[in-house]
Amino acid sequence: MRNADTTRQSILNAALEEFSAFGIAGARVERIAKNAGFNKNLIYVYFENKETLFTTVLQKYLDRAFDAISFTPDDLPDYAVRVFDFAMENPHLIRLLMWSDLEDKSFNRPERSAIHEQKLQEIRDAQSAGRVGSAFPPHILLTSIMTLATAWTEKNPFGPTQNPEVTKNLEEIRASVAKTVKLMVHA
Repeated sequence: MRNADTTRQSILNAALEEFSAFGIAGARVERIAKNAGFNKNLIYVYFENKETLFTTVLQKYLDRAFDAISFTPDDLPDYAVRVFDFAMENPHLIRLLMWSDLEDKSFNRPERSAIHEQKLQEIRDAQSAGRVGSAFPPHILLTSIMTLATAWTEKNPFGPTQNPEVTKNLEEIRASVAKTVKLMVHA
């Protein structure tokens, strides 16, 4: 007999694959159950409904990202590179975020907004102290960094789908991300 944590993790792994491929509306609980090796009723026991399962999967990966990538307003080029590396290693998270924004506007939870606001304030503080250039407002700077750092993930309409050959040299992309952010920060 499997323990509850192992069962729950198997369901979350199968759900990650399903949701990142099909979104919330296109995902099927039956496929998740089959791929996890369980009866679909077990999914409802653990997660109540498909939307809760999606939110649980997305939050798990966001928590992992927040834990793995500390925000450093005094070294935004390095922060951008760490986001780039995480995004390249976890393309499912980027796709989950895209699906979330397309289908489920309710996921913008207070803690996610609070983390975003804290980063903006740290950039403001760094700009006020002269450690970060003030050519760009904090919200433009942070959004630009996140967009640039995640643009090269699989299925991004502006990264590898436009030029798949470029992703063969990730070191060059990583260096270009850092250089671009450095130019933005010192402008």
